[in-house]
Amino acid sequence: MTGPEVVRRRRRVRWVLVGVSVLAVLGIGTAVAVTRLSSRPVALPQAPAEAATAAVRRMDLAERETLTGELGYGAEQSLTGHRPGTITALPAVGTVLDRGAVVYQVDARPVVLFLGSLPLYRALAAGMTDGPDVKLVEGNLRDLGYGGFGTPDDKFTAATEAAIKKWQKKLGVDQTGVIDLGDVVVTAAAVRVSSVDVALGAEGTGPLLKYTDTTRWVSVELKEEQKDLVVVNAPVTLTVDGKQVPGTVRSVVPEAPSASADPNEDQTRKYTATVSIDDVAAIGAVDAGPVDVVVTSGERKGVLAVPVGALLALTEGGYAVELPSGKLIAVTTGLFADGMVEVTGKGLTEGVKVVTTS
Repeated sequence: MTGPEVVRRRRRVRWVLVGVSVLAVLGIGTAVAVTRLSSRPVALPQAPAEAATAAVRRMDLAERETLTGELGYGAEQSLTGHRPGTITALPAVGTVLDRGAVVYQVDARPVVLFLGSLPLYRALAAGMTDGPDVKLVEGNLRDLGYGGFGTPDDKFTAATEAAIKKWQKKLGVDQTGVIDLGDVVVTAAAVRVSSVDVALGAEGTGPLLKYTDTTRWVSVELKEEQKDLVVVNAPVTLTVDGKQVPGTVRSVVPEAPSASADPNEDQTRKYTATVSIDDVAAIGAVDAGPVDVVVTSGERKGVLAVPVGALLALTEGGYAVELPSGKLIAVTTGLFADGMVEVTGKGLTEGVKVVTTS
């Protein structure tokens, strides 16, 4: 006879042998108990405790893994100045700069932030050829409240010049109607100053400061074998400074190989996942530090599950669960999660009681 029945029969044999040994010991101990009966009461044997049971449940199971991330404002980028002269004003670290803000000053003349995807590469003035830089300037002037030229386009017109003059008047500079190279710096969005690399009195050309995104993010470095754990747009749970908050994976990109990497080190490709914090206000003012990122690595919906402690390893391989009657049911296991395990087996249904240790 094979299968669970063999295991059960072996267990019976084992208990019979143990019982014989216990009886032998009790036989020896009886004489001792009798001789001491007049001076000390005899302890009576206790009834065996009932085995703990748990009901088979139909439930959703999710297997989770915890990764380590870092809170911050994202990668730093460098801002380069193009106006010759002496720097007379600089922003403080942590300053948030948006469209129209004065980034720094050269010879007491402001350099202003515009938003867009194209750096200005020439002076803009009447008589210039058409180009996308004209459209970028008109778009920014319109959003700052200086219009009159219609829908922004590539043509520099008299209306464009008039809008520039109005903007220059507001800035308190000469109303030339011309935007010289170096009057404006362009970034893709509002920025936060992360470091200032020069001091007042320095030359206005060259690298001046570094900036980041204005929103706090969580960056997670991943090895090749971890990449598939993090899925773009998937929800995750973040623990930031002891506070649990929801997050969303926004991107997973490969890291650029380092030219100075040690050829003797592991060159396995690595990735960086960027995770947004769904409720930034919930983490308070903290803006740096390690973050636990809990991701779902496996999920099963509506499956039968029992506590892991209900599994019995069969001598011939595989697993079974035991009913309170002593009957064993062979089971196939699936996902393990949160102390539960997915099981399937002939005759195993929701609500059936099984013996368990937990």
